[in-house]
Amino acid sequence: MFWQKRASTITYLAEKTEFQGDCHVDGNLRVDGIVHGNVEVMGDMEIGQSGLVEGPEIHAHNLVLHGVVKSHIHVEGRVSISRTGRLEGDVFAKEYDVAPGAQILGHFSSSSAEAPPESKALPMSQYSEMTPQNQAELLQREEYRG
Repeated sequence: MFWQKRASTITYLAEKTEFQGDCHVDGNLRVDGIVHGNVEVMGDMEIGQSGLVEGPEIHAHNLVLHGVVKSHIHVEGRVSISRTGRLEGDVFAKEYDVAPGAQILGHFSSSSAEAPPESKALPMSQYSEMTPQNQAELLQREEYRG
């Protein structure tokens, strides 16, 4: 379990339970049922294998996903997606951990203190069409290999 000491209350939505509407939780939240709507958790959130969260946004301190989320995720700390997790939405978090086998349709954005390394633009302007020969020449160029 990932529960932290900072939020002492645990709210549990059991399997075969369905919640419709916006959900605001002061402590931690574990979902094994279904939630339709926005979710705001002041502590940590865990979606079990039988859990489904479907709505515009989820906000939490940390999030562990074993079930299904169809929502954008905004997390202050870490998002962990297990091999049984399925995500349809974008993730905004400081850290993330994705296990092999997890299914993801969306983008990840990290807000860590380190700036990402500067990417180099591909020097393709001289080629009007990319052919296997042009591609081989491009890969041999010093500026492309970095």
